[in-house]
Amino acid sequence: MDQVFAPAPESKTELGGYRILSSTAGIRVSPLQLGAMSIGTAWSDLMGSMDKEQSFKLLDYFFDASGNFIDTANAYQDDESEVWLGEWMATRQNRDQMVIATKYITDYKSYAFGKGWISNFCGNSRRSMYMSVRELLQKLQTDWIDILHVHWWDFTTSIKEIMDSLHVLVEQGKVLYLGVSDTPSWIKALEERMAKGEILRGTYSNGQSEDERKISEALEKIASGHGTEFITAIALAYVRAKAIRVFPMTTFRALSIKLSQEQVEYLESVKPFEVGFPNNFIGPDPHVTA
Repeated sequence: MDQVFAPAPESKTELGGYRILSSTAGIRVSPLQLGAMSIGTAWSDLMGSMDKEQSFKLLDYFFDASGNFIDTANAYQDDESEVWLGEWMATRQNRDQMVIATKYITDYKSYAFGKGWISNFCGNSRRSMYMSVRELLQKLQTDWIDILHVHWWDFTTSIKEIMDSLHVLVEQGKVLYLGVSDTPSWIKALEERMAKGEILRGTYSNGQSEDERKISEALEKIASGHGTEFITAIALAYVRAKAIRVFPMTTFRALSIKLSQEQVEYLESVKPFEVGFPNNFIGPDPHVTA
């Protein structure tokens, strides 16, 4: 009985400082999300890759360090990312301890069938969504998806069809939370529905890459002051300082770096970040950003 009220043990690393995902999604996740795009070897000619042994070592390291939040997608490494992640969870018997975010939309079958036969294995449609979810549940060896993202907007399907189809998946218990990424901000109806459920890639995400802010020298200056050469860690520390519900998908170093208000203001002065309308009209939400 004493164990019920005993305090939690000290976490091995800062990854154990679990956070509530959002104001409307009470699931607890590690403050950094592990991106699984490089888990697999099928895309080795395009980008980074890891064989199964290396992938399992990475996943073990992340899990042993108290990480529980992993991002993947239906097409990553021609299915290998989800398949190997599913095998790892089954082998380690830790599915219930993990929070898995995945995505649908991208073609994930042309590598097997050729481009001429994949018209309904991709896109925003209900059919594409159904087939992707059916298969990713099998690949991940799970009964449910913690977070399903609409990966990108392809302008072929109505908002109503997408939202009605996602709602069915939630009602069936196959999906717990919904998210959207790589989608134009003017699709307000979709964003408003998603915001009630869940996760948007917003102001401080790479969705602003069309006007990429080049502040490398400023990042290097701040990095030097913190005794590190990794400017990405400074960039992530900045994002975490500005928005409490941002979960970067990379380096642990950002967790131990705390930027002062003066350093945050210095970075913003180098190249002002134009958040665009309506944010520059109504101002920031004090509940989600600094």
